[in-house]
Amino acid sequence: MKNKKLNVVELFSGIGSQAKALENININFETVNTCEWDIHALVAYDLIHNDGLLHSGSLGLTKLELLNELSKYNLSGDCKNPINEKYLSSLPEETLRQIYSSILNTGNLIDIKSLTGDMLPKTVDIMTYSFPCQDLSNVGAFHGYNKGIDRDANNRSGLLWQVERILNERIKLDLPLPKSLVLENVATLLSERHKHNFQEWQDILVELGYYNKIYTLNAKDFGAAQNRKRLIMISFLTNFDEELNKKLDAYFNKHNLEDMSYVSSLNIHKDSLKEILKVDYSNTIYLQEALESQPNDTKSRRDIWNDNAKLIDENNQYIERDFAATLTTKQDRHPNSGNIYFNIDNGKSKFRYITPRESFMLMGFDETDFEKVNNADLKGRGSSKFFTRDTLLHLAGNSIVVNVLEQIFKQIEDILKIL
Repeated sequence: MKNKKLNVVELFSGIGSQAKALENININFETVNTCEWDIHALVAYDLIHNDGLLHSGSLGLTKLELLNELSKYNLSGDCKNPINEKYLSSLPEETLRQIYSSILNTGNLIDIKSLTGDMLPKTVDIMTYSFPCQDLSNVGAFHGYNKGIDRDANNRSGLLWQVERILNERIKLDLPLPKSLVLENVATLLSERHKHNFQEWQDILVELGYYNKIYTLNAKDFGAAQNRKRLIMISFLTNFDEELNKKLDAYFNKHNLEDMSYVSSLNIHKDSLKEILKVDYSNTIYLQEALESQPNDTKSRRDIWNDNAKLIDENNQYIERDFAATLTTKQDRHPNSGNIYFNIDNGKSKFRYITPRESFMLMGFDETDFEKVNNADLKGRGSSKFFTRDTLLHLAGNSIVVNVLEQIFKQIEDILKIL
């Protein structure tokens, strides 16, 4: 089992926190398929994990041919709405080529609604499904997204039930179910509003022969420099074998990631907020990124400075705790992840937000991962960059903290050996 290559499928794959964690802990694996409809996320995934090398199937195609190929997919430019033909046509040929190449490079199945059980490999060792949280999160509720994962919600978080459909299709096709599943989402799944739906999902998995282990974990307890609490459920196909279920009970009693005394025994490396925050402004790149993250001096921005945590204060002192608040997809908001004193005589605010580079690092990615994406010479519509500052912040905020996933996948590796 030690040298067996694990087949991995990443649904709602984003920029690939799952693959990054597996790489970091040196698990022998292959991501056979991803599933991500956002063009920015799927290209960023390819750039980070495959260096964005163009797939042979994309070479030599004209813009019209690329548009014809991409029109076959249900793609999105904002993670919310499908792209129309006009949008796609407005993108430069080389950007279209990179999008199509990234789809081919990553085995991207794009739209979970059209993904059928037979599209996945016969053997799936790990399948991850971090479905969208917008309709579950407190921020989403503030903006009126209250239906959560109701079956009739017809929203982004309700895509969870597509996973149920895919698993049932595999049973009907006499295809083996994935050996393990990994769900990651906001902890409000356990709230009064959503817990009945989440309990239904757990019950369905048990009826399919899975054993479920639920964790509520904070990234700051696993080495990340970020206070980010998330629910993770890992499920293992034991096929109703009570002896196996008892072995898993025993394993989790001994290796409980909610037990801080056990976690402290793991000697997990701790990321340093001081190393993540790029405040050496003699570096012209860091200075430019800081300037781009400095808001105008308005009352609303002064309120943001006053009402949110200060990671570095007016005396250029770091906060005592070595972590930022929860990273979101946008920093120009209440609440945000924390503000950094940055007072230069340019008529703007005396502070800045966390930069996209720092956001990627707060999520457990390396600085080089960020640069692979940020430095990609891709254009969007008109004269804009394909990866704008706001897009990069969105990609990071929608991701999963790699540090936490490393510990989850170590447990999965252990348990797959037991199974």
